[in-house]
Amino acid sequence: MLAVLRILILLPAFLLINLVILLVCVFRPFHSNNVHFAGQAYSLMSRIVGLKVIVRRSDKVTLNEPYVFIANHQNSYDIITVCKAALPGVVTIGKKSLKYIPVFGQIYWLSGNIMIDRKNSGKARGTLQSAAEKIRQKRTSVWVFPEGTRSNGRGLLPFKTGAFRLAKDTGEPVVMVTASNLHKKVNWNRWNNGIVLVDIDAPQPMSDELSIKQWAEHFHSQMAQKQSELNAQVAEMEKSS
Repeated sequence: MLAVLRILILLPAFLLINLVILLVCVFRPFHSNNVHFAGQAYSLMSRIVGLKVIVRRSDKVTLNEPYVFIANHQNSYDIITVCKAALPGVVTIGKKSLKYIPVFGQIYWLSGNIMIDRKNSGKARGTLQSAAEKIRQKRTSVWVFPEGTRSNGRGLLPFKTGAFRLAKDTGEPVVMVTASNLHKKVNWNRWNNGIVLVDIDAPQPMSDELSIKQWAEHFHSQMAQKQSELNAQVAEMEKSS
């Protein structure tokens, strides 16, 4: 019964939120804060599904400074959880096929996000070069899911190297955005589905000591450890609540 009620509330909420975001994007297309606005708006739906999302940001992360953000990509709930951590001045890199999704695709494009053709390695490299130029010229931050796809309970998948090449090319530091476990977290018939912790870590510059591949492995190890820590913290918080 609760699941049915949630669907009846969530559907109009989702349509309304998309309409508001679309209007904002139409009136200020490609604005540097569109992604931040969308992330905040979509996160309002987390309460409807019984999740409490807490975002914690290191005080070493300065707003409107360019970074390469890397985040773990777990499942479809990411849009209402980890995306709440998208700061002002950030755009994401996503697959080109997203633009074909009605309404959402238009929002994604008008938000100024960068679309990459993963099936064409040549075009993909060109897109990353364009992203590097955007960082240099507009001092924009870029958000990447380095796993490249949703993990769906398989643990943290291996990282692709694109995000780290981008950070190396621009000389900007990497910022890890790690969300606690979401796999099987939501039961639509359970009133309280608990807490999701999202941690925005301190910026880490990439030196020449490691290769691009080694940096990818380094950050993968760090993010896996961070998620384990967050999971333990969530367990304690939910136990005491």
